[in-house]
Amino acid sequence: MHGQGTYTRRLTAKGAKWAVMATAGVGGMKLASNKIEETHADVSQRLSLPFDTIAGGVNSLGTQLKIYKNKGQRLYDELKVSDPFSTSSGYSLLTTAGPPGIPPSSAATTTGETKKEQKPEIKITEIVKPVVKDIQVDTSALEELAKKEEEKEELQRREAERQAAAEQEAALAAKQAEREAELAAAARQAEREVELAAAARQAEREAKEAAEAAAAEQAEQRAQIEEENRKLKEELNTAESVRIAKEELEAANEALKTSLMSLKAESHKTETELRKELLKLQENYKRELDRIRGENDKLKYLVKNSTVKTTTVKKSIIDMYADVLDTLSDNDNSYSVHDHLPRIVVVGDQSAGKTSVLEMVVRARIFPRGHGEMMTRSPVQVTLGEGNRHTAQFNDSDRVYDLSSESELVQLRSEVEGRMKAAVKGGETISAETISMTVKGPGLHRMVLVDLPGIISTETAGMRPRTKEALHEMCSSFMRNPNAIILCVQDGSIDAERSNITNLVQAHDPKGKRTIFVLTKVDLAEKNMANPTRVKKILEGKLFPMKALGYFAVVTGRGPNEDSIDTIRAYEEDFFSRSKLFRSGAMRASQMSTNNLSLAVSDCFWKMVSDSVEQQSDVFKATRYNLEAEWRNTFPGIREMDRNDLFEKAKDEILDKIAALHKLTPLEWETLIQEALWSGIQHKVVDEIYLEAAECHSVSHFNTKVDIALKDWTDDTLPRISVDVGWQTLFSQLTSILMSKNSEGREFGDLFHPLKQNILETVKEQHHWQYNALARLSVIQKNALEDTAVTNKMQWDNSILFMERILKERIDLAQEDLEQCIGPGWRERWTGWRSRSPLEVQCVAAKNELQKLLLADDQHGKHLENDELTTVRRNLQTQGVDVPYESICKVWEKLYKLTFLNRALTSAQQCRKAFYHRNIACNAVECNDVVLFWRANKMLEMTSNALRLQIMNTEAQRLEKEVKQYLEDLSHDEDKKKSLIKGKRVELAEELRKVRGIQDKLDAFIEELKKDHQ
Repeated sequence: MHGQGTYTRRLTAKGAKWAVMATAGVGGMKLASNKIEETHADVSQRLSLPFDTIAGGVNSLGTQLKIYKNKGQRLYDELKVSDPFSTSSGYSLLTTAGPPGIPPSSAATTTGETKKEQKPEIKITEIVKPVVKDIQVDTSALEELAKKEEEKEELQRREAERQAAAEQEAALAAKQAEREAELAAAARQAEREVELAAAARQAEREAKEAAEAAAAEQAEQRAQIEEENRKLKEELNTAESVRIAKEELEAANEALKTSLMSLKAESHKTETELRKELLKLQENYKRELDRIRGENDKLKYLVKNSTVKTTTVKKSIIDMYADVLDTLSDNDNSYSVHDHLPRIVVVGDQSAGKTSVLEMVVRARIFPRGHGEMMTRSPVQVTLGEGNRHTAQFNDSDRVYDLSSESELVQLRSEVEGRMKAAVKGGETISAETISMTVKGPGLHRMVLVDLPGIISTETAGMRPRTKEALHEMCSSFMRNPNAIILCVQDGSIDAERSNITNLVQAHDPKGKRTIFVLTKVDLAEKNMANPTRVKKILEGKLFPMKALGYFAVVTGRGPNEDSIDTIRAYEEDFFSRSKLFRSGAMRASQMSTNNLSLAVSDCFWKMVSDSVEQQSDVFKATRYNLEAEWRNTFPGIREMDRNDLFEKAKDEILDKIAALHKLTPLEWETLIQEALWSGIQHKVVDEIYLEAAECHSVSHFNTKVDIALKDWTDDTLPRISVDVGWQTLFSQLTSILMSKNSEGREFGDLFHPLKQNILETVKEQHHWQYNALARLSVIQKNALEDTAVTNKMQWDNSILFMERILKERIDLAQEDLEQCIGPGWRERWTGWRSRSPLEVQCVAAKNELQKLLLADDQHGKHLENDELTTVRRNLQTQGVDVPYESICKVWEKLYKLTFLNRALTSAQQCRKAFYHRNIACNAVECNDVVLFWRANKMLEMTSNALRLQIMNTEAQRLEKEVKQYLEDLSHDEDKKKSLIKGKRVELAEELRKVRGIQDKLDAFIEELKKDHQ
């Protein structure tokens, strides 16, 4: 024991530390192995527990295993580096003393024996490494198992949630379906209840109505029964007395019949004698009346010729009245000025004889005739008056037709037919345009008649749709006049029930206070009529429901025979003298013949005129007062001027302004022409000639290219362009002068602008520049452009100034064009909240890259080479910008033009001092462009001077004459003036002029009418 203790004390401190560490390492490995076994057992037992419990245990176990692993690794490393058992000294000590548990006697042997009997070396690493490896494997498996369990639990949880959500949705869907079914059932139930309620209400109403009808029927039946009973009682009471009275009446009737037959025979003989005597007296009266009228006309003619002749011819009273009617027919009624003056309106069915009645009154066949077709297609107003000669004249014509000449009658009828066809426009069948004419002759009664187209029953082929309604409306428009006398013409040869006009007349004059009924073709009626009493009923106003002031029967011809008016009048007198209807008393003598009709119509007409004309004059006075008040309120302080006055005012103003063209000085004309001409040719000079020639790098090539281009241009288009510029300059000055406001602008405002605009459009279309001086202008321009000799310093400086001004203007335009391509700059983007588009971004990138190319070669030509274009695009692609070739070329064109113009401006400024040594300069190309601009400027001056001379000496005067002629033509075109001068002011002034004219004519007519009655 003592030897063992001595052995132990000999161990150095370092050896003791190693032994302790080895012992601790071996123990740690055992403890780790035991811990792993316990952990495996514990995990296998707790797999049924929650996942967080297992995870906590695994984490705790892993932490402990890492601690043990680290300790074992450190121990292993220390033993491997410094093994106490590997040194000889150590080994001797161990062998001498012996390890613990070995007897000392066994240890005390020789050295050789010790080597042979030495035990195998103990390696800690062989013990630790398997243990650590097992620990790592088991730990990884445990972690993998925990992850799988966690994923399984997550999947189960999600599946459970999905199933719960599906079940909840199914439950909600079932509840929704159940709710919808309940609502549908409730809706069907409500509909059934509503239908039942409606049916119940309907049944109740029907039952109530049936009860009321039954009660009414029963009451009516009771009343009828009571009435019948009362009548039966009365009949029973009076039957006996009636029988007795009847017997007495029969006896008295027999006695009366005997006495009446005797009286009738006596009266018939007396009536026949009286009728013959009356006809003779009437014929004698007509002859005497015609003789007296003829003598009266001769006396009037003698008296008229015996008086002193004056320069003015006084109108007759009927002419004055017709003049008023014509003025009213032209009035457009813009301010409700109604025409209620009397006139005789002739209406009737088609082919009833209206025109024939009018011709009998006029005593001439003045209207075109046809058989079975519509001849009167527009209203014809005929003014009848006394005269020495039987003549006719249209109110808008100076031609006078002699109605006693058959050839002139044919011409008159042809003129009437032509006017009717001209009035019917746009495919219409009839027209509302009135044709006015005046007929004068001996014995004609003074009155105004209007012949209207006949009423039709059916529209035939070729007629415009709704012609029937248009005819009714036209006749109604004339008959609505409360002072119009309606001459209703009815064909007596047809059944009265076929008449269309009587109902229309009754609708406008139900009491017949202004209607005169005329039955035509009485000779045919007497010949064909089986019952003569129908004619008597018609003439007594008992057959038609319409009423009339008088009823007349006339004969207007003998069938299709084209007899003269005198022949027809003789036939009419002969017929009525032997007429059975007259002899039977169907018509009275005062109702027969056209002459009696004419007298009655004339008397009625003048009575209506006397009663209504002053009232109509008062109406126009009130209208005039209202219009004047409206003018004062609407246009205070402005003089009334109608359309003609305004046109004359505008005409004078326009001619005065055109005269201002001659006031422009030659310098002003030349300045205007130069500016306009350069504006039209600067693109040609700068872009097509100067830029193209600048590609040449030698003086000779530059001058040659410029000379060729200028010559071709002068021979081709320059003279005509210059002439067009001269005309445009003249026209623009005319427009500026005409459309400018003068001192009277406040009074007339824009009233004349449509007229001025129309004049400008007409002049621009009709005026043609005299091109006879075109050849001379071409020679002048060619000489100016061929002159290359700048003879003095002033011309050189003026050329440089001209070139600099032009280049600066072009630079500004080129800069603006480039900026539009590349988009807003940084200032605009910052202050205006703007940004570049993708295309503008590409243009900016291309511009920056192309600027590098221009900086590298400041003498680069106008066009890019293909390799340069490809290089630029590839460089842009390397920068992340893909720009198409077209965009690159577009940017290059704008950038090169701007660069070239800036370089040319710099060159022009450097050439200011090169006048005296420009010919000896070795690189004089830059100063030759100054010569080009000198030639262009000289051409401008000479061209403007030539055009100015032509304008001032020729074109301005021709233009003034054309405007004067056009204004003169407009003065006679009322429709054109109406379309060009219009507005509230014009219309009101026009209406005032019309109303005043009508008022003045009415006053003059009333004054003459009063004198005539005296």
